Amino acid sequence: MFLPSGILDYFEFTDYSNMGSYYVFCLQEKSEIPTELKSLSLVSKGFYPEITITDFPVRDHTVYFKIKRRRWEDNTTGRTYSRDWKLVADGTHITNEFGSFLKELLGHS
Repeated sequence: MFLPSGILDYFEFTDYSNMGSYYVFCLQEKSEIPTELKSLSLVSKGFYPEITITDFPVRDHTVYFKIKRRRWEDNTTGRTYSRDWKLVADGTHITNEFGSFLKELLGHS
């Protein structure tokens, strides 16, 4: 109910904090090789630095997601890869879904 639709397809919920005026949800990308990279010989090599994204307020509380994206390495070439997606709306630190909601609310296209 608090998480963006579909996010648990790719992330595991790892922690939650009620900080009084805001909530923090911690998510970690699942250890599943992305479909578009399955032809490569990949091994998980940990995570990129954690990012924090602001999302829809809930019951007058700001919501923050702390997200850890997985880093993959090709055993053959040593090259690193990650899932190809946009977690953050361009030019912001909020989710695309929340950015779209705000644009619609403010009458911008």
